[in-house]
Amino acid sequence: MDASQNRDASRRRRACCRALAGLLICILLLCTAGGVAAWRAGSWLVREDPLDKARAIVVLSGRMPLRAEEAAALYRAAWAPEVWITHAPGPAAELEALGIPYVGEEFYTARVLMRLGVPADAIRRLEPEAANTAEEVDVIAKQLRESGGRTVILVTTKAHTRRVHNLWEKRVGTEVRAVVRAAQKDPFDADHWWRNTRDALEAVRELLGLANLKAGLPLRPRS
Repeated sequence: MDASQNRDASRRRRACCRALAGLLICILLLCTAGGVAAWRAGSWLVREDPLDKARAIVVLSGRMPLRAEEAAALYRAAWAPEVWITHAPGPAAELEALGIPYVGEEFYTARVLMRLGVPADAIRRLEPEAANTAEEVDVIAKQLRESGGRTVILVTTKAHTRRVHNLWEKRVGTEVRAVVRAAQKDPFDADHWWRNTRDALEAVRELLGLANLKAGLPLRPRS
């Protein structure tokens, strides 16, 4: 092999080394970016609004009694004159077949509200049933319009706030407004969501829910 061939081979080796180094740097940067994104995912999921006077405070179904406790606190602070309760389909038919009465989560939500100072005549159960958050948003917006209200406070849990926001924006728009608030006693650790199974499952569920929303809600509750 002559000198020119040696120089060509050396240049090729150097070029290969530079390409490999560049590839490793890109992989490292992608891994770092992915790690930072995962680390920040919990905080990104939490999206609350400043409080404002509203037609009603709404307790979204789930995580009872946390959401009901927050709604009662907001009612006592006079942010709205009523508290509305949504309700999800439950196993009423299955339990009835076994001779077991089923009263539903909304029954206990109302009991929590009353125990914490909300009068019974200030509590309204919304119809029809809502199988998921998207259906809850539809029911709430319809009730808000029919009641002549312009603003409603939606009480949920921390990791769920961004998805509630996005659903309202997609399905309702700006004709009527939702103020989204999280239960202050919610133990979700947004900065360290990966440290326990409860927070990790909640964060992953919300991220998947947001992906489903972005895709146009192709995944729906089983009928």
